[in-house]
Amino acid sequence: MEWLLTNMGTIVVSLVLAAIVILDIWKLVSDRKKGKRSCGMNCPGCSGSCSHTEIPERFRAKTQ
Repeated sequence: MEWLLTNMGTIVVSLVLAAIVILDIWKLVSDRKKGKRSCGMNCPGCSGSCSHTEIPERFRAKTQ
């Protein structure tokens, strides 16, 4: 119990950082499934760092 109390700050900060990383990954996967790209599709102003490939059909948003 003493160890837990002495390291409480480190544990809380670690849990907060882990939650942020998990939420970021969840958002990226969610956007990818909706067919959104992270680069913004501004190809004329592109620095060339994106892959310029099509999103596979399984990740595209389903339109009705």
